[in-house]
Amino acid sequence: MGELTTIVPRPLAQVELDVRDALRAEGFGVLTEIDVAAVFREKLGVERTPLKILGACNPRFAHDALERDADAALVLPCNVALEDLGDDTTRVSIADPASMMPARDLAALTQDARDRLARVLAAL
Repeated sequence: MGELTTIVPRPLAQVELDVRDALRAEGFGVLTEIDVAAVFREKLGVERTPLKILGACNPRFAHDALERDADAALVLPCNVALEDLGDDTTRVSIADPASMMPARDLAALTQDARDRLARVLAAL
């Protein structure tokens, strides 16, 4: 799977705030949030390192993609994973929209989204 990834030398809680701000600056909002560690603890009784998945969406991109191909709904919103690596270090990975939606008629749209998401990581 294609993704955009960076390692940030800050704790997950701070990185999450920074990611949300950077997403907002690029026209994305967070529609969903999954605290994977909390879900595993509650449902499975399993402890794991902190991991959060944010479902980021740029409404204009989503609308344009769905107008061109209704199957785009299968990969919306864009997942942003934040994983605590220990020692106040966090990995941030974002699903690459260009690899998730490779249809030629979506190429310009997914490239624009990819560029914006790359700037999110660069802002961290």
